[in-house]
Order: sequence, then C-alpha cells, then structure tokens
Amino acid sequence: MKTDRSGQTPAGMARRTFFLGVLALLAGSRQALANDPKSTFVLEARFVPQVVTSQYNYPAGTIVVVPSDKYLYLIEGNGLARRYGIGVGRAGLTFKGSAIVGRKAKWPSWRPTDNMIRRDPKKYARYAKGLPGGPNNPLGSRALYLYRNDQDTLYRIHGTTEPWTIGKAVSNGCIRMVNEHVEDLFERVPIGATVVVVG
Repeated sequence: MKTDRSGQTPAGMARRTFFLGVLALLAGSRQALANDPKSTFVLEARFVPQVVTSQYNYPAGTIVVVPSDKYLYLIEGNGLARRYGIGVGRAGLTFKGSAIVGRKAKWPSWRPTDNMIRRDPKKYARYAKGLPGGPNNPLGSRALYLYRNDQDTLYRIHGTTEPWTIGKAVSNGCIRMVNEHVEDLFERVPIGATVVVVG
C-alpha cells in the first residue's frame, strides 16, 4: 500500500483532511455565534424566576420594580417575594413611585411614542398607526399597563422579542421580561394591583 513521506496512506490522509475541515467549520461557527447574541442567548440563572427573601415591606400582591438592579419582585408575604429578571428601557428609567395595574392585555398591540418617532423616524415612522399584537410585536406576549388617577402613565411591564436584553439597559421601552416570565406574572397579578418603582 502506498504511503506518503509521513507514512500515511491516501485513506488516512483523506480522513485527516476531513477532520481538519470539520474542526475549521466548528471553529468558524463558534466565532459566528460569539458575534450574534441572538444565537448565544442563555439567560443568567439569577434572572430566572425564583422565590427569594424580600427586603421590601409591602403587602402581598405588590409588584416592586428595581430598574437599577434589573429585577422585578412580586411580594408573596411572610418575608418572601418572587423575583424576575428584567431589561430596562429609557422610559423605564424615568418613572418612579407608585401606580396600579389599570389594564392587562394578551398579545398587545404597540405604537411607538411620538418622541421615539421624532428621534428615529426612519425606524419608527412606519409604525405610527400601530402594530398588531403577535410574535413580532415589541411588547411580546403580555403587557401590564400602569395607571395613576385613572390615567394611563404610558409605563408598561411587558414581554419582549429580544430576551437576550434581560439584565441590560436598552434604548427603548419600559420594563421588559422574557415572554414566559411575563405570562407567569400576568396570571398572578390582578387589575388593581399596586406597582412600586424604586431607585
């Protein structure tokens, strides 16, 4: 059987070339994934819903949002709270104090604010008449609408089409959650529930 100078047969050389090609392909795929947060998204364990000791002294059923920490708490009583990870948009950084859940919606429709349209008309003007609810809607699968004095504050706790932004400050929106997590919160919180946003 013929061998080359290294002592390898043609079949052995072919196998070696094949495996080197596979390794190069895997390396390229890994690099591509590293550059694409959508492909590499794995939610950090601390942002998965979990029951924790509560440091907030509010009645059971109160939602406490802490934008600076990227957490939302649903107070359960007896010193405990259910904690969720959140992403915080620009509007989410400006709202402080208390409100109530004035409305809830499944697969809510969405319209960018006038400020968003003015700031980036190329991106948002096409949605000026609104976008129906659905999997591609920025509000995700559920939304809780916060009210004060029977008026919509335009502050929302909602799902997202970008779950890799949980735990981060993002350019637009209010308080965003992984769709499955906001669906869980949606079922636990009635209209009229108190929401407190702290620093």
